[in-house]
Amino acid sequence: MSQEKNEYLKKTPYRIKRYYAYVLATIVALVVPFIRIDGNHIFLLSFDKKQLHLLGVAFDMQELYLMPFLLMLLFLGIFAATSIGGRAWCGWACPQTIFRVIYRDLIETKLLGLRRIKNKQKEPNWKKAENASKRLLAILIWSVLALVAAADFMWYFVPPEDFFAYLQNPMDHMFLIGFVLAIAAFLIYDVIFLKEDFCVYVCPYSRVQSVLYDNNTYQAIYSTNRGGNIYNDKNDKVIFKQKDLPDEKNECTTCEACVTVCPTHIDIRKGLQLECINCLECVDACTTVMGKLGKPSLVQWSSTNEIKHNKETKVVRKSTIMYTVALLVVVALLFIMGGKKEHMLLNINKTTELYKIKEDNEVANNFLFLFQNTDSKRHTYDLEVVGNDDIVIERFKPFSLAPNKLRKKVVVLSTKKRLVTDNSKDTPITITIRAFAKDDPKKISVIREAVFIYPRADKFK
Repeated sequence: MSQEKNEYLKKTPYRIKRYYAYVLATIVALVVPFIRIDGNHIFLLSFDKKQLHLLGVAFDMQELYLMPFLLMLLFLGIFAATSIGGRAWCGWACPQTIFRVIYRDLIETKLLGLRRIKNKQKEPNWKKAENASKRLLAILIWSVLALVAAADFMWYFVPPEDFFAYLQNPMDHMFLIGFVLAIAAFLIYDVIFLKEDFCVYVCPYSRVQSVLYDNNTYQAIYSTNRGGNIYNDKNDKVIFKQKDLPDEKNECTTCEACVTVCPTHIDIRKGLQLECINCLECVDACTTVMGKLGKPSLVQWSSTNEIKHNKETKVVRKSTIMYTVALLVVVALLFIMGGKKEHMLLNINKTTELYKIKEDNEVANNFLFLFQNTDSKRHTYDLEVVGNDDIVIERFKPFSLAPNKLRKKVVVLSTKKRLVTDNSKDTPITITIRAFAKDDPKKISVIREAVFIYPRADKFK
């Protein structure tokens, strides 16, 4: 018995494993905004610069056709993870859960001794002066961390190098500072006062989880085969009941360690509940109690098939195959679309003057060209008319443009040849214009169409 007891108790608790996951997630969240490849960030959605940076490639706002693919990847990934591992995201990676663990388990419990790790149901007596002063200190500590978290969130929209530069002139960037303070204030209210009610009542994820679960989904699940079904009588007394399971074979000790340790205040023995975030605290609690008796935990990280039907859990099944195929398709489309990035953007618009007839019946059209260098290097741009030798570029000189800069140029196209003899109306002629970087014409080349208006014949002298 002692050997079995040691076997069950020597396993690393899920709570410790979650702490490792939280540390890793925190490091990633704080470090990613500072990583740059060729001057571009790993991920940045900058409204200031009107750019999306993805894996070191900068996309202009006109290239945000990638955003739907990123959103699909996000939601399909969460749905696939839920189908396989339940609300693993909630318990192991969600910022809300991480923040609550930092405040409740680290600050209030470990640093200040206000709570016990194994009892998350009991609130400290806040009327005691000592507890009240410790709570104030906990709020101050979390307020500092909330400001760091709020700043970190903003670094995915305002790059850190700009963020810290803006802080040096706070009066000129009050909107940014106000936004950071507003996020920090929400985090203070959320983590200290709203707590797990956010997961239960605010977050929509809990409402859709039951649709994504099946009998092969891994979750924190209580074995009714060993512990019996549970319900409460009129006096809120715990009652066990199950056919063919005599009381003497009921292994549950009714210690309620799995209940007191639950951060969302549920009784896992009552089956799947939308409040469960799969933090697996109940599994650790039951493992400790049952391990001392030389028995496996009644609450396990397993599936309905394995616990209740004695069937093997199938990770590869119809739903997971469908999610995998969908994710691969989205990732492939994302890479294909991302590979079509234009290193130069060009918009062509007509000016208010349709055309001008000069001496010798030369016809000129004025256009407004908007160039944008979306590459990471400076380039010199030039133009040419493609497939039409009758219309030439009368006014335009090659120019140099720095990375991520825009430049407007008035371009005049003209012709001295008689292109149309229609006396009834002006004639629009579609022409093709190629803009390219003289230093790298093969890589950076853009084709655009413009409409050259040719006047009716009776306007010529």
